[in-house]
Amino acid sequence: MTGRHEESEDRGPEEPVVVRDRRRIDPETGEVREHQPAHEAPAEPAGPSLGESIVDEAVSATEGVEKELAERTADLQRLQAEYANYRKRVDRDREQVVANAKASVVGDLLPLLDDLERAAQHGDLTGAFKAVGDKLVAGLQRAGLESFGAEGEAFDPSVHEAVQHNTSPDVDGPTVTIVMRRGYKFGERVLRAALVTVTDHEPAAAAPPVDAPVEGQLPIDAEFVDENNR
Repeated sequence: MTGRHEESEDRGPEEPVVVRDRRRIDPETGEVREHQPAHEAPAEPAGPSLGESIVDEAVSATEGVEKELAERTADLQRLQAEYANYRKRVDRDREQVVANAKASVVGDLLPLLDDLERAAQHGDLTGAFKAVGDKLVAGLQRAGLESFGAEGEAFDPSVHEAVQHNTSPDVDGPTVTIVMRRGYKFGERVLRAALVTVTDHEPAAAAPPVDAPVEGQLPIDAEFVDENNR
């Protein structure tokens, strides 16, 4: 007994017994069973049926994510463009406000510049008074002030205001011949037009006609004939 017991322990656990009923007739129903092979190959997955989509769901999900990403990118680019335009508009408005403030201050100083110019014409701008005036004019010019209006300039109605009008054959067109008050502009803005006298071109008077000399005769001077007739 001991030997058999040791031999059964060496064999290990026994495999379960499988009983296959291979009878063609079912004992319970009495019907003939269909023949089934002992080992059937696993059935292959059937293809898509008619009308069934063959697109992978993962591919559709990826396309949806890419489309949404493109929309969000376009929205971000549009917002960046709008913000850039807003910054440019704000900077432009700020510069305009600063330019307007400077032009207003400079415009209030134009009468003082007129007084300095008249004093210089009369010889009264000398000494310390002249030094202060020169510094004032130089500072305004550095800020952007520019004077215009000088004799010989072509007349421009956008910057010149004509208060007198003359004609002369010495000019080719409307020309500034006398400046009564100098004009000023700050940047591209005209602060004050120049008061000037304008002279237009006047054709010269035609010379009296002279009779053509007859062959063999000298030309007759009309003045000589008048003197002899007296």
